Amino acid sequence: MKKTSIVSMIAVAAVAAMALTGCAASTTTAKRACVILPDADSGTRWEPGDHPALQKGLKDAGFTADIQNAQSDAGKYSTIADAQLAKGCAVMLLVDFQGAGVAVAKKAKAAGVPVIAYDRPIAGADYYVSFDNTKVGAMEGQMIVDGLAAANKDIKTASIIYSSGDPTDGNAAMFFDGAKAVLDAAGAKAAFTMDGTWDGAKAGTLFEQAFTAVKGKVDAVLAPNDNNAASIITILTKNGLTVPVSGQDASTAGLQNVLLGLQTATVYKPFQLEVKAAVDVITAIAGGKKYATTMMNNGVPYVALTPVSVGPDQVKDVVADGNAKATDICTGAVAAACTAHGVK
Repeated sequence: MKKTSIVSMIAVAAVAAMALTGCAASTTTAKRACVILPDADSGTRWEPGDHPALQKGLKDAGFTADIQNAQSDAGKYSTIADAQLAKGCAVMLLVDFQGAGVAVAKKAKAAGVPVIAYDRPIAGADYYVSFDNTKVGAMEGQMIVDGLAAANKDIKTASIIYSSGDPTDGNAAMFFDGAKAVLDAAGAKAAFTMDGTWDGAKAGTLFEQAFTAVKGKVDAVLAPNDNNAASIITILTKNGLTVPVSGQDASTAGLQNVLLGLQTATVYKPFQLEVKAAVDVITAIAGGKKYATTMMNNGVPYVALTPVSVGPDQVKDVVADGNAKATDICTGAVAAACTAHGVK
């Protein structure tokens, strides 16, 4: 009897331990947010900006964050996702990379894990958190319209080179469509349309080909972001040209080019706003609630944030927000422009 009693006690203790372990695992999973970033060099944004901000935002909201970077490798993206899902995720926040996010979203949904598409759209996600990307594009298009008007050039006859972002990035089409709608309404026509890319060096090569195709007659360039714009501006400068060029991201190089008058403006998208919105959505999901949205993107509820167009006089506002440093911007030839526009 005594022996049986001891065995029974051990068995009961084991069951209790398993129950506690299961409870702990369940609790951990319930507050575990799995995040996959796409690369470490896209406008130098993800690692220095979103990663630490998401880490802090999720921690402050009571979540354990597993944030990893696919390093521009679709295979690694899938491997990271499998490992995260095996450990358990209450929610997945994915920045798509060349369509890899779609397959991962399907796996997550099949496992009952809600998916938030962050910054870039992903088919089948539960929510899409980004800026209003059509509006971003419209702002870029307006940069060209305003730049040509300031240069006293007729937009209807101007030789404009059109370029766009990587076609595998769902945002790229929204940027381009938004810009084209504004340019079409103004009567503009593309003299040449480049292939889309986010690779600055490649954009430079593509622009050199476009420059040759139009025999050096360029009145403006619709560039999808500051990174591409920088390479394009280098070639324009080499050929003695300063023309309206669009961009986005409010990068240090982009802000410098805006101050120098080499880039008409840049679209500013404070990543902190995107992080806050994403954390708010995750918190709502964890609480069994729906997050209210007013827009849709291919059937996915879309949390669309408002971007800001930044010309020379607005650069100081980006610095004031803490998303750029005057010490980085105001170097060399840019120093005088910083003084003139109150950047300090």
